[in-house]
Amino acid sequence: QVQLVESGGGLVQPGGSLRLSCVASGSIFSINAMGWYRQAPGKQRELVATIRSGGNTKYADSVKGRFTISRDNAKSAVYVQMNSLKPEDTAVYYCNAAIETFQAKGLEYDYWGQGTQVTVSS
Repeated sequence: QVQLVESGGGLVQPGGSLRLSCVASGSIFSINAMGWYRQAPGKQRELVATIRSGGNTKYADSVKGRFTISRDNAKSAVYVQMNSLKPEDTAVYYCNAAIETFQAKGLEYDYWGQGTQVTVSS
């Protein structure tokens, strides 16, 4: 009933930039927090950045000053602009959203995208 579709991953050289996008679709009544997580090979999934519906943001220390999260509530979309990329940013990036559907008003569930690969390498 709800889908999150990411786009924008790819291969970039160290110091380069990428912009990831994620659009939510389906029977959506409201979206609270949206965010990005990542998982590198052999590591646990970790928080990259989140943004609440009112605009409050939170970043992992490792990306502060380099990544910027934003959202467009009208489009049910969340973005992350990634600058000054480093090899250690290489991972699969997942979009996450806390969504209340029309079918389950009053209940909020976490939804995940399928992931998009970001590789930072020369």
